[in-house]
Amino acid sequence: MGEKTKQFYGLVLTGGKSKRLGQDKAVLNLSGKPQAEYAYELLLPFCEKVFVSCRPDQAQLPGRKNFPQIIDRPEYSDIGPLAGILSAMQEHPNQVWIVLACDLPFVTPATIRNLISQRNPQKFATAYISTHDGLPEPLCAIYEPQDYQNILQFLKENIHCPRKIMIKSDTELVEQADPQSLENINTPEELKKWVKK
Repeated sequence: MGEKTKQFYGLVLTGGKSKRLGQDKAVLNLSGKPQAEYAYELLLPFCEKVFVSCRPDQAQLPGRKNFPQIIDRPEYSDIGPLAGILSAMQEHPNQVWIVLACDLPFVTPATIRNLISQRNPQKFATAYISTHDGLPEPLCAIYEPQDYQNILQFLKENIHCPRKIMIKSDTELVEQADPQSLENINTPEELKKWVKK
């Protein structure tokens, strides 16, 4: 593809507990392969390295065990997706990260390419604007190396939500070319809707 650049590392977030859905999102087969594999392969052409992020108890589970992993560090347990993002930044502190949640079946190479083309490295992060509420989409976004210390500061203030952190930070916001691209699957109803498509 010729799009590889040493500029980016990729991180597929698979550490969620999938409580609302009732099944592991990483192994959902929505596009002919498990979602974690789909997201991993999607990021690969754009990144020097791609990792799957998971909790320690998930490391040997399907959808994770066959990929390079970054395991959530104990000091970041129970803070949701930030655990994966912070663990990755701590392990590779000088990298720019393309972060992608594994429950976004409509994301395409064009989604990632557009995000990269509009990246502003001077900002906290580069993220799409949600077509639902106009807020940043933090789980398909580019995080800069300097974000690590900033996020730790938010944690000290007991702010764990990546979206809230983006709202309170100087985030580069990007319009979505395809409004459907960042639809995610959180509930059995949303899964049924996807299967019908």
